[in-house]
Parts: sequence; C-alpha cells; structure tokens
Amino acid sequence: MNTRPTDLVHRVDLARYTRVYLSPHLDDAALSCGGTIAASPDDALVITLCTAVPSATTFNAVAVEFHAEWGLAPNEVLHVRRAEDAEAMTILGVDYVYADWLDAIYRMPEAYHSRATLYRHPVSDDPLLPQVRDLLALLIAHAPQATIYVPLGVGHHVDHLAVFESAVAFPPDRLAFYEDINYALAPGAVEQRLAEIGPTPVAEYLAFGAASLRKKIAAIAAYRSQMEALFGGTAAMEAAIAAYHATLAQERDGYAERIWRIA
Repeated sequence: MNTRPTDLVHRVDLARYTRVYLSPHLDDAALSCGGTIAASPDDALVITLCTAVPSATTFNAVAVEFHAEWGLAPNEVLHVRRAEDAEAMTILGVDYVYADWLDAIYRMPEAYHSRATLYRHPVSDDPLLPQVRDLLALLIAHAPQATIYVPLGVGHHVDHLAVFESAVAFPPDRLAFYEDINYALAPGAVEQRLAEIGPTPVAEYLAFGAASLRKKIAAIAAYRSQMEALFGGTAAMEAAIAAYHATLAQERDGYAERIWRIA
C-alpha cells in the first residue's frame, strides 16, 4: 500500500490501529520490531519515511559509497529497496504505507556528505523535522487508540535522531521508543544512548514465540541488498537476531523485543 501521510486520513482507517510504527528507512521496522509485529500484525501499521526516489543525477561521496556497498546502481536503489521492503512486510503480514520523503544523503547532500556528518544530530533546517512533527500530529489526532513507535536513536543516524527529536515534543503516553537494530547489537550502545537522553526511560519487554522469530528473521533476510553491510551475511544475521532477542527474554521461554517509555 503506497500513499502519502497527508492522504492517510482519507485512504487509511487510522482509527482501527492500536500500534503505528514509524520506520525511518526501508528495513527499520522489521529489524527493530519485527517479532512483535509478526506476533500480532492485524492492528498494526508501518509508515516508512525515507522512501522517495531522488531526482539527482550526481550524488555526494557517502551516497556513492553506500550504492557501491549495496551493489546497486543509483537509478535502481529505491526501486530494489522498496521491493525488498514489500516482501518483508508481506512476510510479517502487516499493513504499510510510504511517506515518499528523501533519505538524508539525498535530502541534504551538502550537509550529510560523509559518515561523520550522517551520524549526528540533524541540522536545524532539515525538512525532515517539521515533516515528522506534522505526521505525528496527524496520528495523534486520527489514530486515538494507537501507541506510536519511534526509534530511540541508538547509533545516532541523523534520520533516526530527527524522528526521535520530533517525537519527544508529543504526549509521552502515546509514544514508545524502540531499540534501533542493528546498532543496538553493539555492546553498550543502548546504555550509551540512554545516558544521553537523561532521566532513565523505563523498559518494557514484549515477548513473542519461535514462530514470530522465524518470521522476523525471514523478513530481515528479504533486505538482500543490506545483508552484507548490516550483518556480514544472512547466517550471521540469523545468529545475532536470535541471540539478542533470547537474551532480552530474561530467562523466560521464547524471545523479546524491548521498548522504552520516557516520562
């Protein structure tokens, strides 16, 4: 399902969802929340933000680097990645829409031109900030039963931080902050991010079973262009995801994802 956020109130029955996931990129929802989504997809909606095809014909250094890393020509990146995402969302069985906004490396190529500039707080005139605020205001008003899941910002990717920084201005009881995988897999990364936020958020553990874990792993594996860059291959991904979610289950049977609530 493809639509723009401003059309959501007309084309999607937002009121029927109890969970709405904001995914900065074409993989974040599956990576970070795929187990919970797979366990109960019927009342969930994934909105992926940075999904627009860039009109540029030349690209900055970090975009060229990423295109090579993914093994994709510039004119096929978004087409391939959207097809991968559609496959992943189908595996999870969840409704999804695309915002058709630009990724940071295409949105502000002068500001976000290297890995160093990409992993930092957004510049003040980044258009993603007001776009996300407008979307959140729409969701607060038109999806009154929904908890809105947004990235915690582990790993400091500018698109993730833009969503986080926009979200904290809204009522905290409507928000849940998910751990950004694969950044959260690095030892100490979640704790570092929590220390940056300030007063410690409260953790909640969302349990799911082996069948949902298998769906999550299959959904992540659908992002074939990203597998080497994110995990070093599919087998390594399967092992890392299974181990992380088993650890979060805290000696209970099964697996868990962790979200955080900010007072």
